Amino acid sequence: MSSYTPDDKRYEAIPYARCGRSGLKLPRISLGLWHNFGGVDPLENQRALLRRAFDLGITHFDLANNYGPPPGSAEENFGRILRADFAAHRDELIISTKAGYHMWNGPYGEWGSRKYLLSSLDQSLKRMGLPYVDIFYHHRPDPDTPLEESMGAVADAVKSGRALYAGVSNYNAAQTRQAAAILKSFGVPLLIHQPVYNIFNRWVEPELLPALTEIGAGCIPFSPLAQGLLTNRYLQGLPADSRAVKSGVFLNAEKITPEVLAKIRALNEIAQKRGATLAQFATLWLLRRPEITTVLIGASKVTQIDDIHSGLRLPALSREEQGAVEKILTS
Repeated sequence: MSSYTPDDKRYEAIPYARCGRSGLKLPRISLGLWHNFGGVDPLENQRALLRRAFDLGITHFDLANNYGPPPGSAEENFGRILRADFAAHRDELIISTKAGYHMWNGPYGEWGSRKYLLSSLDQSLKRMGLPYVDIFYHHRPDPDTPLEESMGAVADAVKSGRALYAGVSNYNAAQTRQAAAILKSFGVPLLIHQPVYNIFNRWVEPELLPALTEIGAGCIPFSPLAQGLLTNRYLQGLPADSRAVKSGVFLNAEKITPEVLAKIRALNEIAQKRGATLAQFATLWLLRRPEITTVLIGASKVTQIDDIHSGLRLPALSREEQGAVEKILTS
């Protein structure tokens, strides 16, 4: 028996938006389990993060086969917590997973073959103890496998009942249009695209976002805070314990130049004028676009979820604020 009882008012705590032209609504922020949910991380902190998110009406939890470390451990831990705390609430949750990056040795352990994608999904379901996920993504396009094969596998995952909806991640606009057309030919719509998108990385704006509108798919940006750059953590420079200094894998210290730090501080000044933290401001900046269904946040502390969630109560960014951001970025 779980000792966890969700907040009765959780669905009053957050707005929801329809995902593209589907019938599915998602909370305006979703919780990603890319970091801080692996086998090396404290399980009780993971439980606290998931409980707090759900108490705030965050119903969407996003995973992938290789999340950890070690790979697969995030799904295992999530499954453990799901069974202990959320078993009675499965139908209130949107759970997603992905396959595309390296997961096991040999020629069938990554990319986009039918063999890999469906085997990976079966493994993910086993790790989480689920009969189905709500969304199954192809995590990245495969240059050596026909897209018809990859999308055929994703479509079969949906038709077999192992997933309810189909998604893609890291696809460009042309690849997304082609993927959506192939899925449609199988009778499966493309529900959602998960690209990297933030104030410092706007590659999606010229072509991908218009393509998603045309297709009728939603968008869930990952890395909305640019791996922590768009928080108060870097306002005074590079902390010795920062991700950039400690690993440099996802955030390269060499790219955090004085010019970048100056832009971060200038953005923070705009945020402070409206009574927002920089993380709240960066999230609202993404939500200014009608194509964005939900923003995928990460968290290592409950207070980080609380901060971004409370920012949703703030007014939308004004034209003047958006113009000020443009000036900062182009200066």
